[in-house]
Amino acid sequence: MATIVFCSVNKTAQATVRRCSMSHFKRLASSAASRLTLSPSSCSSKPLTLLPGSRWLSRGCGVRFVSQGTAGRAAGCGRARRGALALSGAAALTAAVAGFLANADHFQRADMATKAPRAAAEKEPQGDISERCRGFMSPPVTEIGVLQESSGEMRTRMEMLIMETQADFCNALQEVDGGTFKVDRWQRNEGGGGISCVMQDGKVFEKAGVNVSVVFGNLTEEAAKQMRSRGKVLKGKDGKLPFCAMGVSSVIHPKNPHIPTVHFNYRYFEIEEEDGTKQWWFGGGTDLTPIYVSNEDASHFHRTLKEACDKHHPQYYPDFKKWCDRYFYIRHRGETRGIGGIFFDDLDSPSQEEAFDFVKSCARTVVPCYLPIVYKHLNDTFTEEEKAWQQVRRGRYVEFNLVYDRGVKFGLATPGSRIESILMSLPLTARWEYMHEPAKGSLEAEMLDVLRNPKEWV
Repeated sequence: MATIVFCSVNKTAQATVRRCSMSHFKRLASSAASRLTLSPSSCSSKPLTLLPGSRWLSRGCGVRFVSQGTAGRAAGCGRARRGALALSGAAALTAAVAGFLANADHFQRADMATKAPRAAAEKEPQGDISERCRGFMSPPVTEIGVLQESSGEMRTRMEMLIMETQADFCNALQEVDGGTFKVDRWQRNEGGGGISCVMQDGKVFEKAGVNVSVVFGNLTEEAAKQMRSRGKVLKGKDGKLPFCAMGVSSVIHPKNPHIPTVHFNYRYFEIEEEDGTKQWWFGGGTDLTPIYVSNEDASHFHRTLKEACDKHHPQYYPDFKKWCDRYFYIRHRGETRGIGGIFFDDLDSPSQEEAFDFVKSCARTVVPCYLPIVYKHLNDTFTEEEKAWQQVRRGRYVEFNLVYDRGVKFGLATPGSRIESILMSLPLTARWEYMHEPAKGSLEAEMLDVLRNPKEWV
């Protein structure tokens, strides 16, 4: 999967919301509304049931997720437990334009019916841009003064969204792990830069990365050819095509094999043609790659994504779920990388405002679709055999990223790419066993069967 081209990689309930406002909490949890009711006028400590064995307690202005019934399990129970988390969506944290530009092999447009009822627009945070920026992991890539002067433009609104998504997700992960992200700002000589947030060897997460990239300049000849191969009619001036691309991308590798690895990526691309008109489109998605099958967790994850999609068009979820299954397919293994999620690209309809509203809904599901599952399995014990199976599955993840992922391949082949960001998506450890095949009837074999035969989860 991908997020920014030319240079960086980084593709219910939330554990943490450090900002002390119920309106902010409701915004992040909006996609989980059907499973979460909360009085807007109170911050009581009444437990709210979200997933069996878990509660989300709000205390004062803070919010935390509490796992029940998992402490003290014998080490040998993990293998026999059918409730083991079956999600491990490892994902490529790649460069934003990369996903856009390198889409020739699996070209497909996200053209959907334009007559669907208009969904209520996702509210954007109010207030001065400089004030909003104080809650970010770092000052935005674009200077705050420039953002203030162009506050109504899509480029500004999208940059604010990806910065807020990065901050919300990083805060949630820091809360559950107890560690802190290293914030690494970088610049691209050709224009723009990014902010890489990485937490390594924490208590819960072996490696967690949440990256933002905002790059601009002129498309290279190779990039322009890729655009044309995707059906883009581009008219440059003196052979130049000014572009701007931005996105947020994350991949999380937990230590516990019963906690899933998750990936998400949301991006925006804009090209200015000779006459000053602009072509634009959005892309992205969220997915999980399993270690062990859990119908309950898979259903929660997919249902959260479906609710976000259904607010905008009834075909979004089924179409983008199928697209995700096709994209994250390891052909030489004959299996998908995980249980999928949603994936789309070249989304430029029904209108820019409606497409942006849809992307906002998707970006705001990353905490409520993932953190409840993390907390649910936080205290699960696991065996050496289960850890070894996780390492084998991580090997499959590495294979997909380096062999098939368009963003990674394009980033590695592009001059000026930031290699540290591109390869940040890879786990710290992985394993390859010759002719590995799990025992028949085992939980590992059950997982492999799901990967070879994708199923519907909702």
